Order: sequence, then structure tokens, then C-alpha cells
Amino acid sequence: MNTFTYKSHSPEETMAVGQALAHFFHPGDVITLEGDLGAGKTHFTKGIAKGLGITRVVNSPTFTIIKEYKGLLPLYHMDAYRLESEEEDLGFEEYFTGEGITVVEWPSKIESILPDEKLVVTITLGEEADTRSIRFTPVGNRYISLCKEFENR
Repeated sequence: MNTFTYKSHSPEETMAVGQALAHFFHPGDVITLEGDLGAGKTHFTKGIAKGLGITRVVNSPTFTIIKEYKGLLPLYHMDAYRLESEEEDLGFEEYFTGEGITVVEWPSKIESILPDEKLVVTITLGEEADTRSIRFTPVGNRYISLCKEFENR
């Protein structure tokens, strides 16, 4: 499976990668974000929001589970960290097939209900302060094409 890796040296650079990526999204796209606490998942999502023209403050939906933002396309920001089980019926599937972009933090908590095709983004801490490795793993032809387009931008 192809992966695409980008380096970030600051929260602003992490946001810039997300912002640039947002220009390649289509309605119904699903992005999963993996990484330790503090890795930069929310900064990455803030960048996506900025790329979608969203002006509201974006923060982690840890306690609300889902936050919705209106922009050029709607952004559905989910955080599954506090879910007790995948069986909790919160209507996630409706978001995955909706008119917006869905970003899921802690996707392992709801793995069985995620779409088969998605863009898996893994953010890992670097050895130096504020450095991050941002790896895209496309799952499905739509996301392979998206990553190739993004890389050739």
C-alpha cells in the first residue's frame, strides 16, 4: 500500500498541510486521524477547516463526540476517544455518507462502522520539539488518486 509522508516543524506547518489537503476533498470523504495525545490531530483538523473556509474556532470534540462546522463543504469533526463501545448508536454512518467531510480522531474505537475506503492520517511526534511526521495511507482508489493529486500540487 502506498503511503505519503510529510514533515512538520511547528503547529502552523501541521495546520498548513491540513489546509492544503482540504482543497482536494469531495462530499462524503472520510479522514481518520491517528496519533498520541498532543501529536497534532486537532491542529491538522484546524487546517482542514481553514481550507474549507470555516471561520469558527475549531477545537477537539472530546466531550461532545461530534462537532459540525459550516464552510465550502460541511466539516464533521468526531472524537471517538471517550466512547465505551462501537455499538453506541450516534448516527456516525449518516455522516460518512453525507454532503460534508468527516474527520475522525481515535478511529480504532469505531473501526467496524468506518467506511471501507478512507484516508488514514497518522501523526507521530518527532525527536525534536514541535516536529511531526504526517503520513497519509490511502485506502481505496478515491484516496489513492487524492494523495497523488496532493503530492503533485
